[in-house]
Amino acid sequence: MKKFVVIAIALIVLAFPAFASAAKESDPNVIKVGATPDPHGVLLELVKDNLAEEGYDLQIVEFTDYVTPNEALASGELDANYFQHLPYMESANAERGYHLVNAGGIHIEPLALYSNDYDSVEAIPDGATIAIPNDPTNEGRALLLLQSAGLIKLADDAGLEAVPADIAENPHNFKFTEIEAASLPRILPDVDAAVINGNYAIPAGLIATRDGLFVEGADSPYVNVIAVNEGNQDLPKIKALVEALKGDEVKAYVAERYPNGEVVLVD
Repeated sequence: MKKFVVIAIALIVLAFPAFASAAKESDPNVIKVGATPDPHGVLLELVKDNLAEEGYDLQIVEFTDYVTPNEALASGELDANYFQHLPYMESANAERGYHLVNAGGIHIEPLALYSNDYDSVEAIPDGATIAIPNDPTNEGRALLLLQSAGLIKLADDAGLEAVPADIAENPHNFKFTEIEAASLPRILPDVDAAVINGNYAIPAGLIATRDGLFVEGADSPYVNVIAVNEGNQDLPKIKALVEALKGDEVKAYVAERYPNGEVVLVD
């Protein structure tokens, strides 16, 4: 019996390093990137041929939520992901023990407050229900937007991860409904107003500068980045991906496709 146990343990010990090593291996010519559809997936599709000319096979894996793309990246299923802004990535690292880093900032999608019923911030009535994203960083971002709009005042120490409990002044007695970010465009008709992220507003036909009652400023710290596992940011294929997304073709496309500032490229 003891001999059997020793052999079994030995086999596990021998097998595990091989498995762990295989999980970390990545084809230097394949770039597997997780992304939400628009604009992230669209911009990636745009550079696919350019990367192919450089010898890279860009494979895009589409996600429709904010949780699984980081899980897939941290587990080694992806080489990179492109869906999140920097504060969200840092929050995910702290909460989930990930070691994700920014390989390059690409663009900003201005956050905006939308309503189907009211055409200005001032028109939103007392006691109205406002929907906001329920993930930590985007919830705080939404509340900071509402504070900038003069609708609420947060406690001085609220920070980027503010929650409704951090609201120090709510003169209009607004009620806040915390909803998964992807569902916000769908529930917009059921609330008085909603703060919606750009990558979910755009597919729903919402343009921040046209439809938004109040829009985040261009100096936003919420830059969408190419995220990779720590140590991979200098891989040639990752550098090629970032360079492609900062190329003239993407600049021209964004200028034509998002003329109203729905997507703002960063240097």
